[in-house]
Amino acid sequence: MRLDYPLKTDRLLLRPFRPDDLDDFHAYRSRPEFHRYLYDEAATREECVELLDKLAADDELTGEGQRLALAIHLPEAGRVIGGVVLKWRSEAHRQGEIGYSLNPDFQGHGYASEAARKMLELGFDGLGLHRIVAECDPRNEPSWRLMERLGMRREAHLREFEIFKGEWGDLFVYALLEEEYRRGAA
Repeated sequence: MRLDYPLKTDRLLLRPFRPDDLDDFHAYRSRPEFHRYLYDEAATREECVELLDKLAADDELTGEGQRLALAIHLPEAGRVIGGVVLKWRSEAHRQGEIGYSLNPDFQGHGYASEAARKMLELGFDGLGLHRIVAECDPRNEPSWRLMERLGMRREAHLREFEIFKGEWGDLFVYALLEEEYRRGAA
């Protein structure tokens, strides 16, 4: 799947990350509170340069195992405020996964929901996926509430699933089927 960028939603532009996104990217990736429920830690400016290079290369989905990583650009603010991801987990079983992250200064305005809806559209309409999942730490209530607003249903609560930042961590798994998406759940 090759796309014409930027992808537009009502308020956002979704496009590949670029090196000139560094200031905006570092503004939130350097904040410890941004990483509370993520596997990595606050990043230095140099680490952000490296991560941006990796994300910029994830600008198309041509095969199983790849991910599409897009910057969430808010034209009103003139800056990148986060990112969204669509992973192609299985071609044979038509499975995918979405993820999202947002600068804490821009949370609570529906931007992550808007961007995630676009990724669901790409997965179901663009790739013809049958099922898309999303996962989060159960303590990250804004994230699982967003999944529910997207029409996703909680399929699992994995207790003490892994050691996360030095302690046993749980995991919520949400999913949406193509037929549910077509009925307008998202």
